Amino acid sequence: MRRPVLVTPPDILPVSLAEAKAHLRVDYDDDDALIASLIGAAVDHLDGWTGILGRCLVEQEWRQDFAAGASCFPLPLGPVIEITSVTAGGETVDQSGYSLIVDGGGAAFMVPDHELAGSVSVAFRAGNRANPQAPGVSTVPAAIKAAILLMVGNWYQTAEAVNIGNIVNEMPMGVRALLAPWIVRRI
Repeated sequence: MRRPVLVTPPDILPVSLAEAKAHLRVDYDDDDALIASLIGAAVDHLDGWTGILGRCLVEQEWRQDFAAGASCFPLPLGPVIEITSVTAGGETVDQSGYSLIVDGGGAAFMVPDHELAGSVSVAFRAGNRANPQAPGVSTVPAAIKAAILLMVGNWYQTAEAVNIGNIVNEMPMGVRALLAPWIVRRI
């Protein structure tokens, strides 16, 4: 399986600038650019194909290319919202000819009756949808949002890793505990 390609990045971040400023108890605008960059760094560390969670935090579109035809194609990122398009051998595959299968092991694109010939490209949307009652607000699980806020707070207060005696504290201990249940293990 090839590396997935980000087609459309997220419109929103899992944590807003206002949420981060409230967490930091910052009520002035002088550090907005710094705080926004720290949010971005935390999200980059966690989100998407290169993130340590191995999942999409907020809604975004990806494309996964497969070199050879088959009838089942695992999608590397979740949670998968929908498949937006499929091409096989350069031809668009009709939506009625495939299905999305989601279970505890992840998501897969499935062609029930036959194998697709040639190279296959699957475009899909993955991540947590935006809150329909509050546009621009993410529905990312509270534990992940809390971990992002802890990371931003730690980086805002301390510009580098803290070395106390022989113990180096690069990230607040609670961050690992908050994120552990959400890490996707790739096999």
